Amino acid sequence: MSIYTAIATSAGRDARAVSSDGKLDVKLAMQKELGGDGEGTNPEQLFAAGYAACFASAMRLVGAQQKLDVSDASVTAEIGLSPNGKGGFQLEATLRVELPDSIAPEAARELVEATHQVCPYSNATRGNIPVNLVIE
Repeated sequence: MSIYTAIATSAGRDARAVSSDGKLDVKLAMQKELGGDGEGTNPEQLFAAGYAACFASAMRLVGAQQKLDVSDASVTAEIGLSPNGKGGFQLEATLRVELPDSIAPEAARELVEATHQVCPYSNATRGNIPVNLVIE
């Protein structure tokens, strides 16, 4: 049973995306790299923003459990789109995690790996798309 359900509607990459509560209302546009005008955001950017925010929030939870101060941490998500060789497309992700210098490298790796097990986006993508974790 879900504790929250997000609902959004769109007619495609050259349309709008609107959430059911109206808090999200964005113009979408096909990327220039795919032959579009690039005059709006795209699903990959929205996915990157969601994954970065979700992973950072999950890291605060895991950091608190591990008694690590990650209040100055940030996550940058890169979502790649490439042909899958079967006439369609596939995604890949790189998460660049910036942590405070006070966190030792081994503790940082343990934190990021544990977060990758907790984050809902990581759980959704596991086994479906490659996700590269980079600690910066």
